[in-house]
Amino acid sequence: MVDAPRVVVDTMVVVAGLCSRQGAAFRLLSEIGRGKFEIALSVPLVLEYEDALLRHSAATGLSTKDVEAVLDYYCPVGHLQSIFFLWRPLLPDPKDDLVLELAVAASCRIVVTYNVRDFRGSEGLGVSAQPPGDFLRAIGVLS
Repeated sequence: MVDAPRVVVDTMVVVAGLCSRQGAAFRLLSEIGRGKFEIALSVPLVLEYEDALLRHSAATGLSTKDVEAVLDYYCPVGHLQSIFFLWRPLLPDPKDDLVLELAVAASCRIVVTYNVRDFRGSEGLGVSAQPPGDFLRAIGVLS
């Protein structure tokens, strides 16, 4: 049996998935913890998730307690990875470098993101960027 892939989910995918119950981002979030894939997390990424979700609370309809509950679910089901090296900058956006560093440190081959072009250059580190729908089709969740 092939192990479930470990991926990093970009912050805006999390926000988009919690803004609407339709679409690939919501479906991706619904599959977290069900064994089809594993998410990699780092302390900086969880803090970024929290910050973005709180900033977009009007769009998501989530209270501070709701955001805490979401993160309290993700943390134990995800793979918590420490990052011991920094080789920034590689990508145009420092927050994308944070995501890529986690992917490399956690041996992820995929970053799930809507901003695929922002991750140009990540292939040199063995990491590809895929939108949520493409990733879900690749693992057989969507047809």
